[in-house]
Amino acid sequence: MRFAFIAKLLLILAASFAVVACGSSGKKKQRFAYVERPVEILYDLAVKDLERKRYDRAIAYFEEVERQHPYSAWARRSMLMKAFAYYQGNDYEEAITALDQFIALHPGNKDAPYAYYLKAMCHYERIRDVGRDQEFTNNAVEALTDVVRRYPDTEYARDARLKLDLTNDHLAGKEMYIGRFYLKQNKHIAAINRFKKVITDYQTTSHVPEALHRLTEAYLELGIIDEARAAAAVLGYNYPGSRWYQDSYELFDKRHILAEGSKPERRKPEKLKEAAPSVEDIDPGQLRAIEPPSPSELEALGPSNNLPVGATGRDN
Repeated sequence: MRFAFIAKLLLILAASFAVVACGSSGKKKQRFAYVERPVEILYDLAVKDLERKRYDRAIAYFEEVERQHPYSAWARRSMLMKAFAYYQGNDYEEAITALDQFIALHPGNKDAPYAYYLKAMCHYERIRDVGRDQEFTNNAVEALTDVVRRYPDTEYARDARLKLDLTNDHLAGKEMYIGRFYLKQNKHIAAINRFKKVITDYQTTSHVPEALHRLTEAYLELGIIDEARAAAAVLGYNYPGSRWYQDSYELFDKRHILAEGSKPERRKPEKLKEAAPSVEDIDPGQLRAIEPPSPSELEALGPSNNLPVGATGRDN
């Protein structure tokens, strides 16, 4: 009797769970049921949710546009807007997936440049500080370069060039960070390789002067004087007024290995040998002689081969 009662109770519980499960699945099906609507309404609802920063709802509506009207221009636009909604919600991987899908299906679309640019921004906005892995930075460089290469005359390419400068500067900063670490650990060869990479691969970045100085410092620590002189010479020629050249000069000075007649280069305004005369001391006739001729005087002079085209203010 006891076992029969327990078995009966288990059957009742199982039946109740089944009812609850069916009810919940029924609600879920009802919530995501296919309800055909005009494409304009679906797209408008998606845009409104996007403007209100309800990104999940906006994405769901954009996907519904694609599902109900797959071959329409609205579907193509929704695919791109869905990627933008993912981007706005900081879901960069999903955004990249959606953008890759758009690019693969519609490579010649007028919005393709924007798709490439948005993909680059998904990498760019995840760039980490120089003390961490630079995978996102490398991906950003590759994607931004792709924008510039494919669409060089667009506004996206102009912005991509600016961001490329920043990403390259960031990558150079990473190399400097590692190089300084090696230098502190007295691993001079490893440090030299990092500083050389900055000088050769990131020549236009702000880190080059320091890289040349650190290269000079590492060579001096190893006792390779000629290489140190060569690095310091490049530094002095290209950045004579920088603090890094002054620091390199002091390194040679402390070791008493300065070349004969060498001195730190400083960019200071040269002083005039004589004081400039006061305007009151100059003869008015001399002032008149250095004044430009008036328009009426130019008319009297007539055309001259020494005047540039349009210098008289007339159109030929």
